[in-house]
Parts: sequence; structure tokens; C-alpha cells
Amino acid sequence: MVVFVLVLAVAIILTGCGGQKKDTTVVEVKPIILGVPTALGTIEGADSLRAVELAVKEINANGGVTVGGEKRPLKIESIDTRESEPGLPVHDALAAIERLITDKKPHALVVSSFRSEVLLSSMDLIGQYKVPNIITIAMTTEFEKKLQTDYDKYKYNFRMGLTSGYLVQYLSNIMEHIGDELGFKKVYIINQDVLWAEGTAGGVAKWFEANGWEVVGKDSYPTGASDFSSSLTKARQGGAQVIMPVFDMPQAGILLKQAKSMRVPALMAGFISPAASASAWNTFDGEVEGLVNFIFEIGPIPVKAVPQSVSFFENYGKEFGADRQSKLSGHGPGPSYDAVYVLVDAIERANSLDADAIVDALKKTDTKGVIGRIKFNENHQVIYGFDPAETAIGAAFQWRAPGVRIPVFPGIAAESKIELPDYMK
Repeated sequence: MVVFVLVLAVAIILTGCGGQKKDTTVVEVKPIILGVPTALGTIEGADSLRAVELAVKEINANGGVTVGGEKRPLKIESIDTRESEPGLPVHDALAAIERLITDKKPHALVVSSFRSEVLLSSMDLIGQYKVPNIITIAMTTEFEKKLQTDYDKYKYNFRMGLTSGYLVQYLSNIMEHIGDELGFKKVYIINQDVLWAEGTAGGVAKWFEANGWEVVGKDSYPTGASDFSSSLTKARQGGAQVIMPVFDMPQAGILLKQAKSMRVPALMAGFISPAASASAWNTFDGEVEGLVNFIFEIGPIPVKAVPQSVSFFENYGKEFGADRQSKLSGHGPGPSYDAVYVLVDAIERANSLDADAIVDALKKTDTKGVIGRIKFNENHQVIYGFDPAETAIGAAFQWRAPGVRIPVFPGIAAESKIELPDYMK
């Protein structure tokens, strides 16, 4: 009996002193959902998504986002809005954005609308669901005007990419720089017959006329055109010193080939989208040599004056390979990468995932990133200018043999003066 009592006592003591199993259940930390609804079938959309993926990987590797006293990882949920497809109704793109919002419950959106028409319509949708939204591709200046019509409704929308207004400003200043540096004052304008290109070319044409330049001629070509010899002949006959192209279609490379074969003695300077990436030298068999081309936002071209742009370009190559790095689009990736860091900074300063708290924090953003200094104006548009210490910047570069892109504008980012190609010497 004594032995039994002793055994029973020991069992009770052992049970009370930790004989029970410990609870080893791990509480899973819920991620912060980052939505990316955009035209993933475009180079700008696909590259921008990869830029977001790079930023998210870096942030998660450093522990995630600090909010509410805990570290939470970021998780991307993307959807293809297909808005770049010819004839796709705006409603279909909006339906994709709404599906992402309702199904995945994102805490914020980045990249977003590709087409300006979709952007303007999506502002109502974003206002309805109250999701902070940082746009990096669509360029319409109507964005800022609409935001002011009902600020409380549209305040969830911010834009970090270049606008069409800034594009005209940059191209005008590049031409002023060419005029000052080379003494040129005669230009021929050749642009694609689409709304954005017509508006851009028309805006710069007004600047030419107001600043003592002679516009020798101006021609528009439909998307898909492949023979520009008529305009090049007229440019030569009119004594044009500069030919300003404004195109985003692949066939625009033929313009460069024809100008070179015809030895038109004019500097090609403007914007040709397919000639912007580092792979364009091989794509066009070196026919891009001498072209002065504009990059909407730095990052896809590294600029030594902005070390973050150099790091981004190098890290993008390490993550996705040299081939994808060489094909980086000049519009979208830089601000898309920065948008993730700007959003995380706002969340951490607000110490909240509440949409209104994030908006209030975003308005106070003042940081340096891949595209330069990032500050929003009163209309939630990042300010672009010519000094990366003060504003975000775009840049112009010149193609040089053996396939190198040399930044030549703005002055603080320039690594060389513009050189005349051999056919002009």
C-alpha cells in the first residue's frame, strides 16, 4: 500500500512539473497582399511586374514589413488586364481589376493601368473599394485634373511614372540642348499616327516655333508602316539638321535603317521605343548608331549620378538573366520597383494597413530611389525634372559603337557630349 501511494505521488508530481506535451503550434503570419493588375502581354507590363517581384524578394529577405508590432511578408497577386489588345473594351480591363480586388483582397495596388482610358475609368473603381493605388505606366495628364474634381473619392490614386506633359517638356529641353551644343535650328518631325504620339509631336512643334527653330516638315505614319523614304527625302531637300521621330511600333527601326542607307545628313533625336533597350544594337544590326533616344524613367538605363539606378540594373540582371536585362523597357520598371519601397515606407510610417492612413503617409513621401528623388505634388503625381537630387528624372542617351548607350542629357546625368555620326561629318 505504501509503495502504491509513493508511485501515485511521483506520477502526480511529474505530471504537474511538465509531464504534459508542449503546444508546438506555429502561428502563421498573414502576408501583406500587393496587387498588380496590368497589361502583362506588353513588354512594359511584364518588365514592371518583374521589377515588383525583385523589390518584394529583397524586402522579404530583410524580414518583411514592420506593422502593428510584427514583421509581415509581402505577397504578389497579379492579373492580366489585356488592355493593350486591339479593340478590347475598357469595361473588360476594369472587370479584371475588380476581380483581383474582390478575390485576392489586396492591401494596395502597384503598376496598374496601362492605357490612359483605363486609368481614368479605374479611378472610380479604386475610389469605391478604397485601395491605395500607385500607377507607373499610363501617362494622361487628365489624371491630375480628375483627382481634383472629387479629392476624397480619388485620393487613393498616386502616380510615379512619367506623364505625357513631362514627355513634351523633356523632348523640348533635349532639342534646346542640341541647339545650344551643336547650333542646329532646322527640324523635320516624323511621328506615329496615334493619339499619344500626335500629341507629343504637336506639343514639341509648338516649342520649336516659339523658340526660333524652323520646322521643315511634319509627317504621320499609321501603325505598321514600313517605308519612310518620302519623309527622309523631304528632310534632306529641306536641309533639316535634326529628324525627330516619335514612335512605339517595332517597324520604327526601319526608319533608322533607311536614313542611314540614304545618308540623310541629319541627327536622329527623339523617341523610338524599340530602340531604347540595350538589345536594340543587335536587333537593328548597329543601325541605331548615333541615335539620341529618350528613356522615360531611369533604371532600365543605369546613370552614374543615381547609384540606385545602377544597383537596380545590375540586380535585375542577376535575378532574371542578362537577356531580360538587355531587353528592359524604358518605361515602367524603374518607378514600379520604387513603388514597392515607397508603399512599404508609407505602411511603416503609418504603422497601419488602413487605406486612409497609408494615403496620408504616401502624401508625405520624400525619399531617393531608382528614378531619383521621389516626392508627390498636390495632385499625387511624382515630380520630374533635371536634377536627381531634387526630382525624379528621365534621360536621353546616344548609341555608340560597339553597342553602348551613353547618357547625354540632362547635364547632371550626362556622361558625354552628343557626337555627330559619321554620315554627318
